[in-house]
Amino acid sequence: MTNIKVRFAPSPTGHMHIGNTRTALFNWLWAKKMGGEFMLRIDDTDFARSKKEYEDSMRESLKWLGLTWSSEARQSARFERYKEITEKLIKEGRIYACYETPEELEFKRKRALSKGLPPIYDRQALSYTKEDIAAFEKEGRKPHYRFKLNAGEIKWNDAVRGEVKYDAANLSDPIIIREDGSYLYHLPSVIDDSDFGITHILRGEDHVTNTASQIQMFEAIGGFVPTFAHLPLLTGKEGKLSKRLGSLGVRELRAEGVENMAICSYLAKLGTSEDIRSFYSLDELAETLDFSKIGHAQPKFDVEDLKHFNIKHIHTMPYTSVKDRVSVDEAFWNKVKANLEKVEDINVWARICNDEITPSIENKALTDMAADLLENKAFDEETFSAWMNAVKEKSGLKGKDLFHPIRMALTGEASGPELKTLLPLIGYEKAYRRLKGQKA
Repeated sequence: MTNIKVRFAPSPTGHMHIGNTRTALFNWLWAKKMGGEFMLRIDDTDFARSKKEYEDSMRESLKWLGLTWSSEARQSARFERYKEITEKLIKEGRIYACYETPEELEFKRKRALSKGLPPIYDRQALSYTKEDIAAFEKEGRKPHYRFKLNAGEIKWNDAVRGEVKYDAANLSDPIIIREDGSYLYHLPSVIDDSDFGITHILRGEDHVTNTASQIQMFEAIGGFVPTFAHLPLLTGKEGKLSKRLGSLGVRELRAEGVENMAICSYLAKLGTSEDIRSFYSLDELAETLDFSKIGHAQPKFDVEDLKHFNIKHIHTMPYTSVKDRVSVDEAFWNKVKANLEKVEDINVWARICNDEITPSIENKALTDMAADLLENKAFDEETFSAWMNAVKEKSGLKGKDLFHPIRMALTGEASGPELKTLLPLIGYEKAYRRLKGQKA
C-alpha cells in the first residue's frame, strides 16, 4: 500500500498520559517506517470538558517527544460535514431516532441480563408510530440517535490481534448523537478518517468493539475501510491506567528528568518479545517496529521501572544527544555520564570541577597530608592509585575513613563520580588548594 497515513486523535480533556502517549508513538513510528504521514486531529466535540490549556499541553508534549505532525484538523470545525452525512444516513434508514430515557434503557439492560441475554438494544424505536413520537415530544423528550447495524458477520484482519469476527446480532446499535445534539466519538471519527484518507488506525484494544460498528459506518458512507491495529492496554500497579493519573503524565515525567527517548524506547518495546533497550533516534526506533512481536497480554507499566531504565539510558547516551543542553565538552560528558541520574546533573559536576567552591574539611591532618603527597603532573588512573596508596600508607587509614574526607575536600559532595575520574577534571591547582581547605 502506498500513501500511508495515520492519525493521533486526542480529546483535550486532560494532559498527555502514558496510555495515549504510547498510541501516538506507535502511530508516528509506523508512519515513519512506511514513509507515510502522521496527522494530528483534535477531537474537541466535548465542549464541557475540552480546554485549550490541555490542547496546548498535548501539543507541547508531542513536540518534546519528537512526534511531530505534517497536517492537522479539529472536529469542532467540521460539524457541517457531520450534519451532511448524518442527514444522508437518516434518509437511507441507517440512523434512527430513539426516545427512551436513561432509566428506561437501564431497565431494559437489567431485564436482558436477568434472562441470560446479551444487554443489547432491542430496536423498539423502529416501531414507534407518529403518535408515539408526538407523545414523547409533548412530554419534552428529545431524541438521541443510533446507527443501525446490518445483520451478518463483521470481520477484519487486525495487524496485532489477527482475524477478528463479530456477529452484528450480538452488538447494540451504537448511539452516535446525544439528546443535546452533541456527537459521540463513533461517526465523526469515521467521517474524518474517510475524508482525510487515513489508511491505518492504531489504537487501544478497548476500541475493538467500536471497530466492528465503525466498519459498517465506513461502508455506509462509501469510505475506504482502513487497516486496524489494536494494542493491548497498559496496566499499572493500581490496575487500569487512568487518563487523569498525574504521576504517569508526560509533563511530570519530563519535570523529573526522564528523557524523551527513554520514554519512547521503553513504551515501544514494553509488552513485545524484544528486550527493552535504549534508542537515541526515533528514526532508528521506527525501523524496528514489528506488529508481529507485540504480545496479546496487557503489559504492566511501572513508573519506577521507567525511571530506572532512564538512568541506564543516560549512562550510555552519546554526546550528540545532549550537546545543545549541557555546558561541557564531549570528553567531560563521556567521563561523568555513567554517574548521572539526570542529564542536568552534569552541570553540577561541571561547576564543581571548573568553578570556585568552598571545600568541606572533615579531617584536616589527612587532607593536608594528601595535598603534600599530590604530585603536579598529568593524572590518570595509575597516578591516582599511586597517590591514594601513598596517602593510605602514610595515614594508616583505609576505606570510608580515607576516601570520604578527601572526597568532601575535593568536591564538597558526599557521593558522585569516582575520584579517579574527577581529579583530572579538577586539575592540580584546584585539588591542592581544596585539600588545604582553601576556596578554589
